[in-house]
Amino acid sequence: MDLIHERAAGLDISKSDAKVAIRVPGKRAGTFPITVTTWGSTTNQILALRDMLVAAQVTTVVMEATSDYWKPFYYLFEDVLPVMLVNAKAARNIPGRKADVSDAAWLAQLGAHGLLRPCFVPPPPIRILRDLTRARTIATQDRTREIHRLEKFLESTGIKLSDHVSDLLGVSSRAMLAALISGERDPQVLANLAKGAMRPRIPELVEALTGRFEEHHAFLCKMHLDRIDSITGWVDQLTERVEAAMEPFLVAREFLTTIPGVSTLVADVIVAETGADMSTFETPGRLASWAGLSPGSNESAGRVKSSKTRPGNSYLKGALGIAALNIARHPKGTYLAARYKRIVVRRGKMKALVATEHSILTAVWHMLAEGECYHDPGSDFFTRKDPARTRNNAVRRLHELGYDVTLSTREAA
Repeated sequence: MDLIHERAAGLDISKSDAKVAIRVPGKRAGTFPITVTTWGSTTNQILALRDMLVAAQVTTVVMEATSDYWKPFYYLFEDVLPVMLVNAKAARNIPGRKADVSDAAWLAQLGAHGLLRPCFVPPPPIRILRDLTRARTIATQDRTREIHRLEKFLESTGIKLSDHVSDLLGVSSRAMLAALISGERDPQVLANLAKGAMRPRIPELVEALTGRFEEHHAFLCKMHLDRIDSITGWVDQLTERVEAAMEPFLVAREFLTTIPGVSTLVADVIVAETGADMSTFETPGRLASWAGLSPGSNESAGRVKSSKTRPGNSYLKGALGIAALNIARHPKGTYLAARYKRIVVRRGKMKALVATEHSILTAVWHMLAEGECYHDPGSDFFTRKDPARTRNNAVRRLHELGYDVTLSTREAA
């Protein structure tokens, strides 16, 4: 096995400390003894460890991506040492030899022979943007959960407002909830607070607003609304910071929003998670695999056991899922909508959504790599690509419905 690095170090990192294995040439030719020491995870200890590794003249430092514990080490090492973050699954040790010391030594050996591939760690500007977009995503999810809690709580009072409004926090429903909290209990008065398109539904709202809403219900309902408003304020503040951090990447965001289904919020997440630099990912397939949108490979003796997608970047997959759902729910004669319809008939909704996410991410790679806006192939792409197949499918469908079909070529005018 070829030796790539004569001096290598491996770090097995935990919350409170790190086991550091240093592999250097020994006194006898061809020997490489490994020395393992323990270092704390505080900043001063990490800086001292960095100085020691520099003095040891190591040419590669390998560490596993363990939770968030690797970040202090990596961020303090990256400007001074050739550090490599690796997937823990790719660096798994021999079964039966799982220990912190042996893991550190194993990382040093694998790094010395160049058997590991580094994970993608974005540069500092993207890290800032990623922290902000992830915090906004979490806050938005928390707000959605709080709205669901409010809806479930109203069910216990007999108030069925959510059955007749699409948004429980809309103008009309918010006015009705405020009146309930302030002490109004007359369903007719509450229903008359409806605005705009809700006015024709007043008779149904009268029935929905008839319940047993008491004082302690008003107290808890107000608590839910206050928390929702507070989280909304957090989201607004985070959005302001995201806009400031996105200034160097506005061109990339404008490109991405030309893809059907991709909103500004989704584009922000794509830029933050991928770094908007496709040179990191050699091919669209590599990007899709990193995101967890490519089929897995598990074949033995010619038999495919499973092809489900592997775990990937959950924030990126979530944003792409929103875009795919927008395409599925609001088709507008686009290529992506046609692709979704084509797959959903044969493979089901979930696989069609994943395939649509894969197509979006492939388009993202080409757009950011080539610096171009999205050019939609059109909803008739598959018809133009294989007209014979489209014709045969139509004829077969008519036969299934009991019709005899005779085809003739239409003469050009």
